[in-house]
Amino acid sequence: MKQEEKLILVDENDNMVGTMDKMRVHQLGLLHRAFSVFLFNRNDEMLLQQRALDKYHSGGLWTNACCSHPRPDEDTETAVHRRLQEELGMDCGVKPVFSFMYRVKLPNGLMEFEFDHVFVGFYDGPFSPEATEIAALAYFPLTHIEAQLHTQPQLFTAWFKLAFPRIKHKLPEFKLMVSS
Repeated sequence: MKQEEKLILVDENDNMVGTMDKMRVHQLGLLHRAFSVFLFNRNDEMLLQQRALDKYHSGGLWTNACCSHPRPDEDTETAVHRRLQEELGMDCGVKPVFSFMYRVKLPNGLMEFEFDHVFVGFYDGPFSPEATEIAALAYFPLTHIEAQLHTQPQLFTAWFKLAFPRIKHKLPEFKLMVSS
């Protein structure tokens, strides 16, 4: 039997306060550490993934390139690179750009309450997506994503809808950060 993944429970300042099984954390709606990676190509198009249909929550929804949780014995940036390999079959340089907290009740009764660390990177190479994680991958112009968020917000994950506006408006600043 596969051992349940442990998540890092945190306080509102992202200080670790314990660990707990992933499903239990989402059932109880406890604050935990997470990360989201936003990737862009040389044309400033954003990579979106459609989550696999059978994910434990938000299956079939479109979201940023990669998102997950660090393990209790792992720093967040190391976890980012691990998950880029596991989900997308690639790796690239990334920089942390901001963090935010959000809480949302999901349609399946689970709760996301995350202290989400957002990273940005630029990548034009090939992908080898993991089918159990990702149903589809595509780069889109930011104007297209913004229009879709306005007309069909139900197609996107809760955290993507919260983070995208900050990413969109600060893309030139992030490009400078990542290139330095």
